[in-house]
Amino acid sequence: MAAFPTDLPFALRKDVSDTGAAPLGNLPEWDLSDLYTSEDAVELKRDLDWLEQSCAEFARDYEGQLADLDADGLLTCVLRDEKISQIAGRIMSFAGLRYYQTTTDAERAKFLSDCQEKVTNFTTPLVFFTLELNRIDDDRLTALLSENIELARYKPVFDRIRAMKPYQLSDELEKFLHDLGVVGDAWEKLFDETIAGLTFTVDDEELNIEGTLNLLTEQDRATREAAAHELARVFSDNVKTFARVHNTQAKEKEIVDRWRGMPTAQTGRHLSNDVEPEVVEALRTSVVAAYPKLSHRYYELKRKWLGLDRMQVWDRNAPLPIEDTRIVDWDTAEKTVMDAYAAFDPRMAEIAEPFFRKGWIDAGVKPGKAPGAFAHPTVTDVHPYVMLNYLGKPRDVMTLAHELGHGVHQVLAAGQGEMLSSTPLTLAETASVFGEMLTFRTMLDNAKDQTQRKVLLAGKVEDMINTVVRQIAFYDFECKLHAARRGGELTPDDINALWMSVQAESLGPAFDFMDGYETFWAYIPHFVHSPFYVYAYAFGDGLVNALYSVYASGAEGFEDKYFDMLKAGGSKHHKDLLAPFGLDASDPTFWDKGLSMISGFIDELEAMEE
Repeated sequence: MAAFPTDLPFALRKDVSDTGAAPLGNLPEWDLSDLYTSEDAVELKRDLDWLEQSCAEFARDYEGQLADLDADGLLTCVLRDEKISQIAGRIMSFAGLRYYQTTTDAERAKFLSDCQEKVTNFTTPLVFFTLELNRIDDDRLTALLSENIELARYKPVFDRIRAMKPYQLSDELEKFLHDLGVVGDAWEKLFDETIAGLTFTVDDEELNIEGTLNLLTEQDRATREAAAHELARVFSDNVKTFARVHNTQAKEKEIVDRWRGMPTAQTGRHLSNDVEPEVVEALRTSVVAAYPKLSHRYYELKRKWLGLDRMQVWDRNAPLPIEDTRIVDWDTAEKTVMDAYAAFDPRMAEIAEPFFRKGWIDAGVKPGKAPGAFAHPTVTDVHPYVMLNYLGKPRDVMTLAHELGHGVHQVLAAGQGEMLSSTPLTLAETASVFGEMLTFRTMLDNAKDQTQRKVLLAGKVEDMINTVVRQIAFYDFECKLHAARRGGELTPDDINALWMSVQAESLGPAFDFMDGYETFWAYIPHFVHSPFYVYAYAFGDGLVNALYSVYASGAEGFEDKYFDMLKAGGSKHHKDLLAPFGLDASDPTFWDKGLSMISGFIDELEAMEE
C-alpha cells in the first residue's frame, strides 16, 4: 500500500461544519463489492475453499520436482502460483480495506486476523517454490527461459527471487518464519488500533490524531501551539506502548536478518526495492549535503514571513500570513486534478475518471478510520482503491493528485499480471509524485497574482521538503534505531534521543524544539509496517523532478514513453525504465538535478523578497 509521506498533517477533523467552513460536498465512499459483497459472501467462502485445495495440490504436484521440469512445465507451475497469489490477494485486500475503514471495530479486526491466519496456513506449503527455484543451476534456468518466450516474461521475477539466494534458510526454517509472520502482524495491528483510539482535547474539543495534526496547519498560532503540546502529552502518556512495539519489531527483524546473514538492517529493503545500496547511499548523501540550501534556507525565509525570532515545531507547517484560509470542496478538488491530468494527456484523465464514479475512493473522515492516505492495487483482475481523509485544505487536493497517480499507475501496470505488476517502492512513487507536479504546475500557471504565486510556491517547497528532507531524516532515524536495538533493549528515552539526533540537522538553525517533541516518532506507521520504506519517497521525488525537467524541455514523444514506463510495472529495473528519457539514477549527479528544482523554487521565493 502506497501512502503519502506520513509526516504531513493531512487534515482530519470529524465534522467540518463545526469549523464554520463551507460544506465539502458529497464525499465518495468505497464500494468493495467488486471484491466481495460481504464477509459472508458465498464467493468469499468459495475462494477460501479453492485456495486451501489449490495450495495443497500445488505442493503435492511440485514439491521436490522443480529442478526436473521442462520449460513448458515450469511455465504451468508459475501460472498456477500466480493464480494462487491472485485469489489470496483478493481475499486479503477485501479484509484489509474493510478493516482500514474502521480500525476500532472489533468484528472487522477479527475478520482480518482470521483471513490472515487462514491464508498463511494455506500458503505455508508453497514456501518450497522459491527455495527450489533458487536451487536450479543458473545455466539450466537460462536455457529454460530461452526455450519458452512466455516463461521468459517472468525473468524479472526470477531475478528478484534469486537475489535472496545468499540469504535463504533451510526449507523447514523458511516455513517456520512464514507461519510466524502473523505474530509480527499482530504487533502492527496493536500499533494501528492504539493510534486510531487515541483522543486529544484542544480548546475543549475532542479530536482524533489526524484532527489534531490538522490543527498544526491552522492560521492561529495559539491553536497550533496548543495542538502540538496536546500531541506531546498524549504521545508521552502512551510512549511505553509505542516503545514496546518498536523494540519487538526491530528485535524480530534483527533475529531474522542475523539468521539470514544479511549484512545490514537495510539490506532486505534494498533487495525488495530492486535497488543497489550505493544508489540509496548516493541519494542520502546528496540530500543531507543539500540540507543548508533547502530546508535551512527555506525555514529561515519562513521565520521572517511569520515575524518570529525563532521557529517552533508548531510553525513548521503553518500557513503564510498572506494566505487565505479557504476550504476546497470535493467537486473543485476533483476538477482541479482531472484538468491537470487531462492537460498532460487525455488518456490519463480517462483512466482516473472511474475512481470518482464507481466507488473506488473513500474520502470522508469517519470515527476509527485509518489515518493518512493510500492507494491499494488489490489484484490485477479488479482495480485499485484510494483512501483519503479529505477536509478541504489545499494540501488535501495535492494528496488527491498523489494517490490518484498511484491508482493510474496500478491500473496501467495490471496488464503485466499478478507477479510482474507490482512496482518496487522506489518506482512506485513515480506516477503519484508526477501527478502532484502536474497539478501544482497547473495551479501555478493559473495564479491570479504574485501573492497567490508565492503561496503556491511556498506550499510546494514545504511539500518537497517533507517528501525529501524529512523522509531522509526519518531514514537516518531508522538506521540509528535498528543499529541501537542490536545492542539491547531501548528505553523510550533512548528512542527519543535518536529521534532528536536527526531533527536539528535536517530542519536547521531557525528552530527551537519544545519539551515533548522528542516523542513524535511514535505515530509514524511506516517505522512499524515497513522499515526503511521512507527513503522511497525521496527517491520518487528526485526521480520525478528529473523526469519533469525532461517533459518541460519539450522532449518528443514524452507522453507515450511515460505511459510505457507505467505499463511496465515491475517488469524492468529502474535503469531500463529511465533510459528512454536519458536518465540514470546510478549516476551520482542524478540526484542533484532533482534537488536543484527545489532549490530553484526557493531562489524564486527569495527573489520575491527583494
